[in-house]
Amino acid sequence: MMKAIRSLSNDWAKRWLKAASILLVCIALSWGWAEGALAADRKSQLAKGNAITDPNSLLQYALPIDNKPVRVLQASLEEMSDALRNRRWAPISRNAAQASRILSAPDKILASIPSERQARAEELLKQLKEGLERLRAGVEAQDKDAVWNERRTLLSQVGEVEQLMVTKFPFEVPEEYANLPQLKGRATVEMETTKGNLTIVADGYSAPVNAGNFIDLVDRGFYDGLEFLPGQSFVVQVGDPAGDETGFIDPKSGQYRAIPLEVLIKGEEKPIYGSTLEDLGLYLEPLALPFSAYGTVALARPGDDANGGSSQIFFFLFDNELTPPGYNLMDGRYSVIGYLVEGKETLGSLQPGDRVISAKVVSGDENLVRPGA
Repeated sequence: MMKAIRSLSNDWAKRWLKAASILLVCIALSWGWAEGALAADRKSQLAKGNAITDPNSLLQYALPIDNKPVRVLQASLEEMSDALRNRRWAPISRNAAQASRILSAPDKILASIPSERQARAEELLKQLKEGLERLRAGVEAQDKDAVWNERRTLLSQVGEVEQLMVTKFPFEVPEEYANLPQLKGRATVEMETTKGNLTIVADGYSAPVNAGNFIDLVDRGFYDGLEFLPGQSFVVQVGDPAGDETGFIDPKSGQYRAIPLEVLIKGEEKPIYGSTLEDLGLYLEPLALPFSAYGTVALARPGDDANGGSSQIFFFLFDNELTPPGYNLMDGRYSVIGYLVEGKETLGSLQPGDRVISAKVVSGDENLVRPGA
């Protein structure tokens, strides 16, 4: 596998050639078919690097909520990023004005929040207004650091408001996989390594079976002491147990626990199970959890078995040249579990032979459901 990405890397060049062919086909179709034109246009936009690369932002957008004002508020703050890097104050000022207009009508945001959570939401919206005024003062003073820091705080507060909108788990896992652990929400894992700590947020809203399997194994202490494996330059992999086995053997059944491929297309009600999007001909679909952030965490699997993953995970080392955002050839072929939210430098320093000292669930363990437990 599983030595998993090993099989992935064996046909890496073939996949790049295939992807190039797909792109050429889309361009060719655009001369005559409207559908082909739309596909080519979407692909060209992605190839330009417009995909979101911040893990916290990706997690926010993956929340199962439907409130346009809060999404526009989030986007207004996020769009400041590029302009801030280049000290382009006019577009930042426009984004801030848009955010202010949204916050001037808080009832449209509060309408999506249950009554028992309204008090906390109102407090957060008040803090957002106050913080936005400080941000606008920073823009007036052209203080890049002040604006950057305030923007980060505001985005975190928007994220908390969005979390308050989530009231229930959005779908049921198919019956054939209902015997597997499920994460019905999110959980945070602190992984201590010989090079430092990694903080991972697993997203059960988008991948309940794969995230549930990971959190279950962390809770069992499965990863403690395991070595990071030799692999390719674009991944860091861990989870191969000692001995002949390549995955987790369930002590109750004595059987290898196989985990299905699980991919949620953005806007769909539930994930696709058991087949890669490539096999289904869905090459251009945007995903709830894309491989567009450094430290994307996914389940490794044998190259010839979409449903053969078990315990081995890999961290995707996003690179603009090798794996451009939105065009990385990983989306839809591997199940994303979640994202690294802290420890980027640690991840970049890990080498084969480094070890996981311990991995612990530090929050969200109440969202783990173990059928039959």
